[in-house]
Amino acid sequence: MNHVVIMAGGVGSRFWPMSTPERPKQFIDVLGVGRTLLQLTVDRLAPLCPVQNVWVVTSVQYKQLVREQLPEIPESNILLEPCMRNTAPCIAYAAWKIKKRDPEANLVISAADHIVMDVNEFVRVVKKGLDFVAGADRILTLGMRPTRPETGYGYIKIKSQDLSAESCEEIREVEGFQEKPDLETVRKYVTGGGYYWNAGIFLWNVKTIEKAFRANKPEMAELFDAMEQAFYTPEEQVLLEQKFPECEKISIDYAIMERARNIFVFLADFGWSDLGTWGSLYEQLPKDAEGNAVVGKKVSLVESRGCVVHVPEDKKMVLQGLEDYIIVENQGVLLICRKADEQRIKEFSSGF
Repeated sequence: MNHVVIMAGGVGSRFWPMSTPERPKQFIDVLGVGRTLLQLTVDRLAPLCPVQNVWVVTSVQYKQLVREQLPEIPESNILLEPCMRNTAPCIAYAAWKIKKRDPEANLVISAADHIVMDVNEFVRVVKKGLDFVAGADRILTLGMRPTRPETGYGYIKIKSQDLSAESCEEIREVEGFQEKPDLETVRKYVTGGGYYWNAGIFLWNVKTIEKAFRANKPEMAELFDAMEQAFYTPEEQVLLEQKFPECEKISIDYAIMERARNIFVFLADFGWSDLGTWGSLYEQLPKDAEGNAVVGKKVSLVESRGCVVHVPEDKKMVLQGLEDYIIVENQGVLLICRKADEQRIKEFSSGF
């Protein structure tokens, strides 16, 4: 059976002040479409498996938010991390729990705060990818064709023999990964070809990822072996509180993807963005004739261009003479920041 695992524990600090530790961006209607990022993620993954096979891994403090936004998900499928330990422990927890119930499971791993513009193509890609990994010792990640020299993303390099123009297979072998290169390097990647954005969406059989953890992070595998006896019992959360903090704080990329040898990439194009910054949101929103992107129904922009504005529906706002700015209001906090300085937003918010 197919299972979907959605990682929803991040705090989204670069989307402050809209995203806060109390209500991070995955629980917010960022696009102004009436659905939060978490709900949109579940919507597009719904064709892949029954709702009983949808799992959400999040912080214990966000349990109620998940319950409110996803009432159709069984409460037992909301996995509550007692502390943040990055994506490798998050994925290991879900894999160990699912394999106890379904030892032949095929898994799709996705973050809760990404967006996809072409959902039909996304579903086609993932279904084909699941066929590729089902019953096989293969790890598959989704690679997006780069449309700009983006330094905020990791990159996947496909093997050189796959670079020929006449080669058109969608699934290729991976030669290596590069985590957030500098601008000069990224420009070479984009112009030279052979490199793709790492979307952080993974597909594998549960036996494959278990084997990968045992080979590359055996101490983490041992921790979840010790917890497995309590899964699906009242003791599960108690034991998790004791053992989970012992997990190394490490991403799945460093723990598994950069170490394993059976790695493949599906070269896809379905309008993906990880919405990591206000700039990435600006790229996805519709724009007026002056290139302004606005979420908010009572905003008037005068002699302004290239701005991204995100305010509550009932907030009246007039902006004049701004170019390439971020303007955000949330719960009485107002941010006005140059788009060029968006990487400093985490620094700006430190005093709040």
